[in-house]
Amino acid sequence: MSVGALVRARTCCFACALAFTACGGPAAPVSPGGPAATPREPQSNVRRTDYVGSASCAPCHTEEYDAWQRSPMRRMTRSLAQTDVHAPFDGTSFAFKGDQARLERNGQERFLRLDTPDGERLFHVTKVIGGRYREDFVGAQVSPSDPFGRALDEERVLPLSWLITRGEPRYKGYSVMVPERPRLEAGVVWRQGCIFCHNTTSGLSILYDDLYGAKAPSYQGSASNELPPDKAFHYAITDAKRLRSALAGELAAIGSPTPLPTDAHDALGVAADVTLEHFQQSHLVELGVGCEACHGGAREHVENPRAVRPSFALKSDFLEVTTPEGQPPTRAEDINRTCAKCHTVLFSRYPFTWEGHTRKHEPGGSSTNSGEARDFLLGACSHELTCTRCHDPHTEDAPAALARFAEPAANAVCTSCHTRYATNAASSAHSHHAASSDGNACVACHMPKKNMGLDYELVRYHRIGSPTDRERVEGDRPLECALCHADRSVDQIVSTMERWWNKRYDRAAINRLYGADWRRNPLLMTLLAGRPHERAVAANVLAHAGRRDQVTAIAGILDDAYPLVRYFGKAAIERLTGVPLPVDMNASGAETRAAAERWLAERASGAVTRAAP
Repeated sequence: MSVGALVRARTCCFACALAFTACGGPAAPVSPGGPAATPREPQSNVRRTDYVGSASCAPCHTEEYDAWQRSPMRRMTRSLAQTDVHAPFDGTSFAFKGDQARLERNGQERFLRLDTPDGERLFHVTKVIGGRYREDFVGAQVSPSDPFGRALDEERVLPLSWLITRGEPRYKGYSVMVPERPRLEAGVVWRQGCIFCHNTTSGLSILYDDLYGAKAPSYQGSASNELPPDKAFHYAITDAKRLRSALAGELAAIGSPTPLPTDAHDALGVAADVTLEHFQQSHLVELGVGCEACHGGAREHVENPRAVRPSFALKSDFLEVTTPEGQPPTRAEDINRTCAKCHTVLFSRYPFTWEGHTRKHEPGGSSTNSGEARDFLLGACSHELTCTRCHDPHTEDAPAALARFAEPAANAVCTSCHTRYATNAASSAHSHHAASSDGNACVACHMPKKNMGLDYELVRYHRIGSPTDRERVEGDRPLECALCHADRSVDQIVSTMERWWNKRYDRAAINRLYGADWRRNPLLMTLLAGRPHERAVAANVLAHAGRRDQVTAIAGILDDAYPLVRYFGKAAIERLTGVPLPVDMNASGAETRAAAERWLAERASGAVTRAAP
């Protein structure tokens, strides 16, 4: 199948999933002698009473439902008693700075045993989170002498992840940009953590902070997207009395019918506080990401499928959503906002973002996996282009299919709007690359691979922009053109951009990033002086470029304050040497770096023989 056909097929598949024409016969009743009536959108899709559960979708949407059942979305949170897992639970142990975790089984039940200087603790594992690249676990502490007895504490996120693609355990927090940790210990109470993104709850319950505004109380539904004001949607209360009634219904449903203040703003604050304290698993619409987590409460559609179809827009008689420009969202914006409810991660408090910004000052794009939808909202294309144009949420994206979007044949996705670049001659003149080359693919330059993925490889940055954007050239390392042209100097890249695209850049700003000697390679200078996320990018690009002469320089990032960066360094060295790097990644950064440098010195430069395939 051609890329163009693939894109059309996937878009058609998604459109069919939205049309809901198969439910109960024709899409809408046909009046005698007249055309079929257009199905209307629901009047309400955010109240808890608007939800019916995914099983209600199965009879009509069999194909989508069956595919979705096997998808990463559906399998995001699963009861361990009712699912398969990759982690062995066969006594496999994991040492971490003097602590030890052990995966065990007792009959059909699974346990995590922690041995630390404070003593032994045993956790009955109850849930698995994820399952595509890694598995995380939730469990409750029990007595080692009575593992099937009463839980001693609430269910918590456990400190061990299982890396599926590598078949090994890792400290759970090291999947994001958190600093080095001193020990193993159970994490947050699960029901008070990221439960709302990984499962299905009512739309209203995740809007308390959006409707509240600045300085909203923190609770399970708090957004972490931190979009700049000129990119953030505006949520307005249109009927305070009805909102208060809806809040009362939500709190009653979670078993805490708390009296609410008359003021809607204060009532939202109370609702957030009560939810944080009292929300339980039983209050979810369903465990895992269900159909209505994206499509909204579908009761009206299920009760009258011919006349009502679900909507990605928030529908209610007490709230209104508008774009930063004060307009009703386009359909594309509603879809993208839906994705960004969860694919918005900036939660690790890592201070830096792309575009040379920080989280506390005009935050730019995220540098790690899971922030893609938020990053997409930062770019102008999100007004018309949808996440679902490239990704089908009902199934698992095939890597080969996604890779084809980075080929010139897939440029039609972009040129359907940017029509002046629709011909090969026009796109080649714009990109200054041959029409058939990868450098002439829109995605290659406008969505470069520079974000840290889950398997120590880079994934595409979803803030659609240009490698020639001033804030990227003058604020980020490495220069994005160096991601493909790893052998070029700062001067070669900057001068070429200025000449080809009639740009002029601030020399002083670039000097602050790379030094005054522009003959230097931007990747090597990023390894030496870059921010942590930038160093990980440089190491990965050099490894893929086969720069075996730079293994020692790459080893320099193994003492970075952020262990995720160290893992990228280790993966880069292993790609260049073709053999595993025999170091303890759970030792201190200084110890890890010293061990790697000793190993490389013992091999000597001539012993580093080949790059891994």
